[in-house]
Amino acid sequence: MTASPRISIVEDDGPTRTLLVEVIQGAPGLTLVSQHGSTEQALSTLPAERPDVVLMDINLPNINGVECVRRLKPLLPDTQFLMLTVYEDHEHILAALTAGATGYLLKGTRREELLGAIDQIVTGGSPMSSAIARKVVQSFARPEAAPRNELEALSLREQAVLELLTQGFLYKEISERLGVSVPTVNTYIRRIYEKLQVRSRSEAIAKYFRQAI
Repeated sequence: MTASPRISIVEDDGPTRTLLVEVIQGAPGLTLVSQHGSTEQALSTLPAERPDVVLMDINLPNINGVECVRRLKPLLPDTQFLMLTVYEDHEHILAALTAGATGYLLKGTRREELLGAIDQIVTGGSPMSSAIARKVVQSFARPEAAPRNELEALSLREQAVLELLTQGFLYKEISERLGVSVPTVNTYIRRIYEKLQVRSRSEAIAKYFRQAI
């Protein structure tokens, strides 16, 4: 990281983006590199800008913020992605962290907390809103982790679907990747849930991580 961390913002909501710009520009020791209102713009320009930290929204049109991080992280391995979003469910949290995000904050975080989170992420930390941190702990601390052979019981195609789920892909995107219909993807996912004895995507992802480690 540079002495003066270079920050980029990816946020489609104009007023929110303006507020974030004002926070970064008003903070001593931070440099605003760029602001982007769409994933497409971010994907085309961030690899060349090479910011130290990217503040990333999730609910972006066309390509969501999780997928944006997943595509950018291999191109920007030294860049830290800090999600700044309204989503606080297990599914979005795990998908973002799996995609390569280093921190996860909820929108509405106070200015001081946001700047503190940027400082943490620059110095090697993984800042999270307290509510988010609790949910991450809960996801990995549920009792009676299933035996490893539950994953081994999945067919190769089911394993492929589960791995794409952990990377944050939507059902339609999975169908396009694997060349099958969305109903077929739904069938695979239903079988995955049955074999892993889970009831939701977030539970399947959490169990995947517990057994894969």
